[in-house]
Amino acid sequence: MKPIAALSTFFLLFAMLGNAQTKTYKSIDAKRTAAPVKIDGILNEAAWKDAALLTDYVEFRPKIGALETPATKTTTYLMYSDNGIYFGGFCGESTKDSIATELSGRDGFGTNDYIGLIFDTYNDKLNGFEYFVTPLGEQWDAKMNPPSQDGNMEDFSWNAVWESGTVITDSGWSFEMFIPFSAIRFGKKEVQDWGVNITRRRRKTEQQNTWNPIDPNVNGFLTQEGVWKGISNIKPPLRLQFSPYFSVYANHFPVNKAGEKNWTSQVNGGLDVKYGINQAFTLDATLIPDFGQVQSDNQVLNLTPFEVKFNENRNFFTEGTELFSKGNLFYSRRIGGSPIHLYDVYNQADSNETIINNPTESKLVNATKISGRMQNGLGIGFLNAVTKAQYATFENTATKGERKVLTDPLTNYNVLVLDKTMKYNSSISLINTNVWRQGPDYDANVTAGLFELNNKKNTWNLGGKLAASNRFNYLPDNKTQTGFSHELHFGKTSGRFNFNVSQERTDTKYSSDDMGYFTNNNFLTHSGWAGYSWTEPKNWYNRIFLNFNGSYSALSKKIAPIEDKYQSARLNTNINIQSKKLWWIGSHLDYSFRQNDFYEPRNEGWYFKRGASVGIGSWFQSNDSKKYSYSTEVFMRSSINFYNSFALDVTAMHSMRFNNKLSLSQSISLQPRFNNMGYTYVEGSSNINFAKRKVNTIEHTLSAKYNFTNKMGITFRARHYLSNVNNKEFYILQQDGQLLANTGFKPEVNQSVNFFNIDMVYTWQFAPGSFINIVWKDASQVFSNKVDNQYFKNLGSAIDQDNNNNFSLKVIYFLDYLTLKNRINTAHKS
Repeated sequence: MKPIAALSTFFLLFAMLGNAQTKTYKSIDAKRTAAPVKIDGILNEAAWKDAALLTDYVEFRPKIGALETPATKTTTYLMYSDNGIYFGGFCGESTKDSIATELSGRDGFGTNDYIGLIFDTYNDKLNGFEYFVTPLGEQWDAKMNPPSQDGNMEDFSWNAVWESGTVITDSGWSFEMFIPFSAIRFGKKEVQDWGVNITRRRRKTEQQNTWNPIDPNVNGFLTQEGVWKGISNIKPPLRLQFSPYFSVYANHFPVNKAGEKNWTSQVNGGLDVKYGINQAFTLDATLIPDFGQVQSDNQVLNLTPFEVKFNENRNFFTEGTELFSKGNLFYSRRIGGSPIHLYDVYNQADSNETIINNPTESKLVNATKISGRMQNGLGIGFLNAVTKAQYATFENTATKGERKVLTDPLTNYNVLVLDKTMKYNSSISLINTNVWRQGPDYDANVTAGLFELNNKKNTWNLGGKLAASNRFNYLPDNKTQTGFSHELHFGKTSGRFNFNVSQERTDTKYSSDDMGYFTNNNFLTHSGWAGYSWTEPKNWYNRIFLNFNGSYSALSKKIAPIEDKYQSARLNTNINIQSKKLWWIGSHLDYSFRQNDFYEPRNEGWYFKRGASVGIGSWFQSNDSKKYSYSTEVFMRSSINFYNSFALDVTAMHSMRFNNKLSLSQSISLQPRFNNMGYTYVEGSSNINFAKRKVNTIEHTLSAKYNFTNKMGITFRARHYLSNVNNKEFYILQQDGQLLANTGFKPEVNQSVNFFNIDMVYTWQFAPGSFINIVWKDASQVFSNKVDNQYFKNLGSAIDQDNNNNFSLKVIYFLDYLTLKNRINTAHKS
């Protein structure tokens, strides 16, 4: 059979796998109201009597299909007006003490009961909007999307402005929500049917119920929604919202050359804008952005050949960016990240010069994004950002004259995404990322096509990616470097038994590093995963998940003079169990075959032969709805006939919730490495040096939270990180991947690193979407080649340093154009 005919036959068989399964979905007719409703949690307005009634909730966790008891019955009402959507109801409980409550702050789950409304406004089974409220009236919201690279389907960084009110009684709690049409996206049909579901969670029993029944063994949550039918003649208002900000900073730096303490101050002002281009698309822009109050990065000592991937904490780059995450081509920390010539300048200083300033981050000038989805299912996302040129400053030690050297040119970043949803929650996507740099530095572009296909029964999935990268004017020959990459996966996605097989390959020139997080190219990897689940509670357990997976990786092209293309192979199995007491326990076992590590030597054409190893671990987590909860995890890896290398990871965490307002938590992680073998930089050496070393790493975090109300609270987080590297024996890497003992070689390359950070934040939401934030940030770091394993001595050393202290006040005021216009008109009339 010819290849094309074979491929066509395969796709035909895939599409025909099974007939459409028979499943009943609830539907409810849309009810419209023109009557006023006060959002205070008390459903005493006449309008609620004519609203659609949604009841008969069904449990899907832990017991699938169980009905509510009369004491815990959920009764809800849904209706809409010219301006938005009203949702209210009552969550029954046998006693007031059965209600789980905690003040956790905006978008904080905590240990709360909650009820949430989920809309699939385009009815594509892929994209949704969620709005949740707790018994104490705290809100959180999210966008639901197809699973991202990390498996996450909910984007809780997305925020909308809407109203809610709650009241707790002896027999449960009542709630009211109003979601203006400006807080949701939908098509422009005169009459629309939306996917809808409602979920309620009772934390003390971990029961979760939904209005339309959910089967956790079926692929997807939105694929199992009911229908809200006949929504007619709704038009979103003009969506024009401003969030001007004003901020003041006071910075206390370590002592300067003259032994004087440095105090500096800064006053900033800027504006965030949201504009509804039409019913589907929204423009977000940040002008003169200020991200000085974001949480400090978790800095670590990096002994690997790859860069550390940090979390994104800047709101503009986390909120509503789900389209841009497709294909794993966009790593937002590239924007405003390290200058591309940050370290090059150290080789450009003359003998009589010192570097007195070398910025480690490029300053963001502005950023804009446009995103949305049309009625036909076409989603469009466009993001553009500009960073200004950065310079290092050299000082002549004799004349005190200064000169500047460019470390990062003016740079423009943009991402374009087209994402078309199709039948059976399938989709195809096109992603393009582009980096343009002013001047002689190279520019970069990556384009990728993605597809995800599901059969009619929603039980089988076929997907993949094909990508091409281009680096223009790329050194050393100033030509265009073009590379290619592909990925293909196939699997079963519904039922108690599921599996997935995949292949991923890149050539030697492919790179998405300029706009994405990228570690290496030139590989061909095959992976497989199979899992089985027990989701019906039995005897002593609620749920059990068991899986097996393995991978095999080789170079896609040989690297001269190395003949062997093999890289690595691994097998592992995992089991996770939830008990009837709502405890979780899990275990992990893996075997890693011997490896050819082409990256640890930090030199192309070399590799390091690692030995095989066995890893085993387990973890335990108590019921986190209790006032006191804890968890622990232990993992160990032992080499097989490879320098007696042994690694141990021990993590422990516990938290205490004293009342609804105050809670404390502490976590500690210990990571000792015995006879660890790795690359070691030795200045002036022409060899590729390795060392047998003992590495001790401790990370300790203490967190506290106190919320005065559901609009005001204080959070405190202190983190200390210590890592000591004590080199015992030295080796020289040979061309065959083996190590040759370098007897008598004792360079001073031991390392001791301490990082200490405090982030303390006071937040007050004084009006919808408007905040006052007061932040104190304290940071210190200690580097030394003298290793001291006394933990408290290291901690004291980090605290006693001349720390960087930063105090800031930021006021953000939310302005809605229509609200402001109505107030002005009312004032004129009066």
